[in-house]
Amino acid sequence: MKLSEIYEKLNTISPFELQESWDNSGLQVGSMEDEVEHIVLSIDIDEALLDSLEPKTLLLTHHPLIFGGVKSFDFDTFPPKFIKKMIQKEISSIALHTNFDITHLNDYVATEVLGLEIEKKEGFVAYMRVRSDFESFAKKVQEVFGLEVLKTVRCHDKIESVALCTGSGASMLADVKADCYLTGDIKYHDAMLARALKISMIDIDHFESEKFFAPILQKELKKIGLQAIISQSVNPFVYI
Repeated sequence: MKLSEIYEKLNTISPFELQESWDNSGLQVGSMEDEVEHIVLSIDIDEALLDSLEPKTLLLTHHPLIFGGVKSFDFDTFPPKFIKKMIQKEISSIALHTNFDITHLNDYVATEVLGLEIEKKEGFVAYMRVRSDFESFAKKVQEVFGLEVLKTVRCHDKIESVALCTGSGASMLADVKADCYLTGDIKYHDAMLARALKISMIDIDHFESEKFFAPILQKELKKIGLQAIISQSVNPFVYI
């Protein structure tokens, strides 16, 4: 099958036009005329993954390989080092990032992982009703995401409303209208702002909140007759 045919199918699953203006979802490496013999799903691309792939493989990733501008193709730097290997092995790549967050990932995490019902969505942020004490809810979050370390900002003893954004959504904190906000990559100044706004926060980590990307997309591809293999993505962080 040609890459262009797969691209169009992906666009029906999660339209690329829904991506944020700063994002770079879509074709990363390859040509729409490329013949694809294998499809592999992963959150990211790393060297070990590239080494393991057969020629004429299409990589469908969550995070774009090329995010900012590439100013030179020094093959000892990232991402040109990976791009060189991909060209040599006839490996192409398409990213489904913020468009997939909007159409699938946030909904799946809210309903299937947390087991909650979405009351409303505002862009990337999903809102749910909880009615729980903070400690019990935090422990549930830690368990379902498999978090080795739980980082929280506690402003409430009781939680009734929860907002969720997978990945890194702390930049939207000022617009959140909920008792507790779940997102990843919470920084010190985010925590200080949360305390000022009296919004509790639980850091669900970037990798742990997005590790569901490949299984979700695999099921969607199967519905339209495309078989894909999941590559087990590796969290770059090691907790000791």
